[in-house]
Amino acid sequence: MTHQLDWFKKQLFGPKSEKQVYDVPQQDNLFQPDEAPLPEQPADEDKRTIKAYQRGTGKKQRDDDCLNDTGLRFSADVPVEVIEHLPPELTGAEADQYEVIGSKTTYRLAQRASSYVVLKCERPVFRRKGTEKPVTTPAPFNVLDNSLADVSLLAGLLVDKFQFHLPLYRQHQRIQQAGITVSRSTLTNLVKRAIDLLRPIVDAQTDNVLRSRVLAMDETPIKAGHQGRAGPQKGKMKSGWFWPLYGDADEVVFTYSNSRGRAHIEEVLNEQFSGTLISDGYAAYARYAAAQENVTHAQCWVHSRRYFIEAQKDHPETVTEALQRIATLYRNEETLKAQGLTGEKKRQYRLDHSKPVVSGFFQWCRDQLGQGGLLPSEPLTKA
Repeated sequence: MTHQLDWFKKQLFGPKSEKQVYDVPQQDNLFQPDEAPLPEQPADEDKRTIKAYQRGTGKKQRDDDCLNDTGLRFSADVPVEVIEHLPPELTGAEADQYEVIGSKTTYRLAQRASSYVVLKCERPVFRRKGTEKPVTTPAPFNVLDNSLADVSLLAGLLVDKFQFHLPLYRQHQRIQQAGITVSRSTLTNLVKRAIDLLRPIVDAQTDNVLRSRVLAMDETPIKAGHQGRAGPQKGKMKSGWFWPLYGDADEVVFTYSNSRGRAHIEEVLNEQFSGTLISDGYAAYARYAAAQENVTHAQCWVHSRRYFIEAQKDHPETVTEALQRIATLYRNEETLKAQGLTGEKKRQYRLDHSKPVVSGFFQWCRDQLGQGGLLPSEPLTKA
């Protein structure tokens, strides 16, 4: 019970970093109490009255100023770039044999750095002199057919949402503030269609990660979707799980599952992976590896190190020695990266420098357990 209370106190009030910090006696005297700088008083800010926002209750109809059936509308302040697309007939050797009799316009919403711009594509409608049949210049290629979105807008939506964690409703607000009217559901559909375009890339990267000889796998919870009845009161968020895969070529793939069960491990690896599977102490990984002939399970040094840190309060000297031994392995990996060793040279360096450290570490652990005096329930015994 005492160990559990100490652990909870550390989680609430202790440092979150696992990096070891050493005490420096002289550091307490850097600032004397009477020499410590006082924070300046903030200047009084001007008080402003913000007009309350009132949400309309009536159903909004599309305005008459729609440019086309996509629902894209924009004010006069929005910058518009005019792009002329001339077909080969109007630029070739017989260009004088054609006359332009009109044009058709295609509008796309594009994105620039921290701004939005409407691309106005002018497409001449022409015919050969002496004939009656008109010819329309084909519309420029777009990654999504019959879409108002330029490829730059699709990339911006995905990057802002998944890399910078900017929800679509906030991106929608930003587009509205730029003077452009487009529905939020349109943005949602654009994101879904853009994700479908990326699925072949994700599948190819997953296959490449599964070809690794050493694969690290972990699971982390996330709130995804609602549970309960539909409608405005959808109930609590339900729990889902991300399962990242990290290969030996520094590639990461995130898979998703509604549960933390072993079935997802079997589904993802699907007997495609053979080698060393690195994980934390979750028993599902060890059970999966035990059922496979070509998979060897290995514990993660980060998690092993974490168990020793939890026992540091009761056994400071023993834990310090363990952490120093593990730190040697980290320094060896830093040396590998600094020297740029790969392939057989990287393997040989680990055999010469890291393997003796690992063998000595496990022998040291056996010696500590052989000395006795440790209860099975103690954190150091678990480590």
